[in-house]
Amino acid sequence: WNDWRWQLGHMLTSADDLARVLPLSADERAGLAASASLFRVGLTPYYASLMDPAHAACPIRMQAIPHPSEADIRPEELRDPLGEDSHMPAPSVVHKYPDRCLFLVVDRCGIYCRHCNRRRLVGGDEPPTTHDLEAGLAYIARTPRIRDVLMSGGDPLLLSTRRLDYLLGRLRAIPHVETIRIGTRLPVVCPMRIDAELVGALRKHHPLFINTHFNHIKELTPEARAACERLVDAGIPVGNQTVLLRGVNSSTRSLRALMRGLLRSRVRPYYLFQGDTVLGNTQH
Repeated sequence: WNDWRWQLGHMLTSADDLARVLPLSADERAGLAASASLFRVGLTPYYASLMDPAHAACPIRMQAIPHPSEADIRPEELRDPLGEDSHMPAPSVVHKYPDRCLFLVVDRCGIYCRHCNRRRLVGGDEPPTTHDLEAGLAYIARTPRIRDVLMSGGDPLLLSTRRLDYLLGRLRAIPHVETIRIGTRLPVVCPMRIDAELVGALRKHHPLFINTHFNHIKELTPEARAACERLVDAGIPVGNQTVLLRGVNSSTRSLRALMRGLLRSRVRPYYLFQGDTVLGNTQH
């Protein structure tokens, strides 16, 4: 249970998997069937253990299990709501803003959030190749106006520690790259990934920042808080983005509890994100 590789190797990806850990509602079964061709389902056993088996309105269940309305695509919904595909000067690099870029290093996640705004890219079967990553690194190296690189995907912490250390080292060797950020949800859905080996590798590449993604106080378990504190103790600032989700955290009481809980865990509430008009999201 406490081995992060075991968690990722035993992700729940189907109605049958989920039905073994909790009774699925009729809407959940319909959502799983209707969205099968739209976006992958997947979550770690650890995250599934946080679900309330008695209530389908549980904020953990609502983030991980699709609702039938997800497959009801509206005209205003977009495949690429952020317009990223038109700003890719090299494989695996999105460069929309002059002094910063997005470096997409993997296409898998520890959970496929139902509110994902990059669902066109994640959960597929064509991860960035070594050639893609090398081409991306070459672009960043020859573009001196880039001073800030955000590693994302997918979830970069799904890479092996050795591979992640290598990529961070390559970025740190580029003189004009001042700061590196990593966007990850693994402290939330697989906190056992934040182990001593990983933290030891990350702390070699300062200034390095971690941005994670807690949406509800129920996610701030002792394990998740300990994972965040391990990063902070290594001198790595941890910020949090929260996506505003109807029925999950769309009340003052819920958001207040989450933000205060984050601060007690030494995680800075970074921003509250209003969801994009991505396919399957506008009704959530």
